[in-house]
Amino acid sequence: MKQNLDFLKGLHMQESQSGVSTGRNWLASESQPVASYSPVDGQCIGWFMPAAQAQYEQVIQQAVAAFQQWRLVPPPVRGEFVRRVGEKLREYKQMLGQLVSYEMGKSLQEGWGEVQEMIDICDFAVGLSRQLYGLTMASERPSHRMFEQWHPLGPVGVITAFNFPVSVWSWNAMIAWVCGDVVVWKPSEKTTLCAIACQRLIGEVMEEMQLPEGLSCLVSGFAEVGQWLAADRRIPLVSATGSVKMGRAVAATVASRLGRTILELSGNNAIIISQHADLDLALRAAVFGAVGTAGQRCTTTRRLIVHRDVYDRFKEMLKHAYGQLRIGNPLDASNHVGPLIDQQAVQQYLSAIAACKQQGGKFLVEGGVLEGPGYESGCYVKPCIAEVTPDMPIVQEETFAPILYIMPYQNLDEAIAIHNAMPQGLSSAIMTLNLRESEYFLSAAGSDCGIANVNLGTSGAEIGGAFGGEKDTGGGRESGSDAWKNYMRRQTCTINYGAALPLAQGIRFEITGS
Repeated sequence: MKQNLDFLKGLHMQESQSGVSTGRNWLASESQPVASYSPVDGQCIGWFMPAAQAQYEQVIQQAVAAFQQWRLVPPPVRGEFVRRVGEKLREYKQMLGQLVSYEMGKSLQEGWGEVQEMIDICDFAVGLSRQLYGLTMASERPSHRMFEQWHPLGPVGVITAFNFPVSVWSWNAMIAWVCGDVVVWKPSEKTTLCAIACQRLIGEVMEEMQLPEGLSCLVSGFAEVGQWLAADRRIPLVSATGSVKMGRAVAATVASRLGRTILELSGNNAIIISQHADLDLALRAAVFGAVGTAGQRCTTTRRLIVHRDVYDRFKEMLKHAYGQLRIGNPLDASNHVGPLIDQQAVQQYLSAIAACKQQGGKFLVEGGVLEGPGYESGCYVKPCIAEVTPDMPIVQEETFAPILYIMPYQNLDEAIAIHNAMPQGLSSAIMTLNLRESEYFLSAAGSDCGIANVNLGTSGAEIGGAFGGEKDTGGGRESGSDAWKNYMRRQTCTINYGAALPLAQGIRFEITGS
């Protein structure tokens, strides 16, 4: 496979390269090189040198200097930079999507879709660059005007996970750039080559526009790089995507210096399937939600809560659909499911299956690791389905793998109670043609998640809507709506254009100058 990776050359990728950059410039690192292995075939794609403390310090100093210039650039001009980034991504969509698929293991369609999502957020941010609106407010004092305005915040740290190696960074970066911030990106060590490819493309745009070095920074490495970002007072905002354990550590460190965080953490997402549902539509939503990206999305469908009247029928439909799944090389567009990211993920998958069986789960579709030709990496597993009860401990956990739990319910209040009885609160859905059910699900008494859908699944997010969740999901919002306010500082201003100095609340304070 590796011999045919022409798209790497097309992205100006080298066999061995630095993983530390301030935009156009790449820094030599004192660290030992790290290999990136593809879960598709187990082959080494290439090597990168992660950031050591000295290179990290160089990058942050350059980012701080760049911010002093970038914050003064008019927002529409910042938007022009992002527009050109979007054009560059369009030019390289095919090759970058292939790299995402090969290094991460998601299907080629999903790899291309991830790059398209980057393009979409560029388009959104370009429009936003002319819409960073403030407010005018009525003052109680005569001859006074009050208003709010927004200013750039500073260097923004972005920590991303392996499952979306480039798009989640773009959600943050494109909006941060039009807001006047600079960006320091710490990608997952499991998908660093994708980040290096993006940085090279951004560097080309920076060169074309002669923009300040430090506008777009990359600090590859392991957990300690994220810890440096979290503890650095020069980084006023850290956006982190990953596990709850990681998120709690980042939140505590950043909060200790009174910084800001955007946290996108775990999901344990469910679809309620009503007796009033279009079952064919529900089936397509459930299967893609459960097996897309081999179950390694934060929005993956992990639970199906199915009304008893259609429970047995829907089980049979699921089993038939799972029998049609094609598992194999994700660069082959005919395959539905690719590999898990690495052997650690495979062990977590097997441990979850064992725990489910030990706790009384009954498997409708058995799991297991695939072997033989095409599966040499040892990362390909079978999507599986288990009948469970909602109180099983394993059902409360997020396992990043294609394991789907199914359980029955009798009435909608029971279904919502089962749905909400989880520590996570990211994405949710109900499949129903009943207007009352759909509206109740979306009411304050319904789903407690940050995302609630009707007649579509839990997986996937459209640019423009704020993405994020509640509870153990972290509470952050990215990508759309007014999420841009996270990347700016609010300033309330009052102008007195009169000759008197009246005080608020009618307070009197009289002095004279003689």
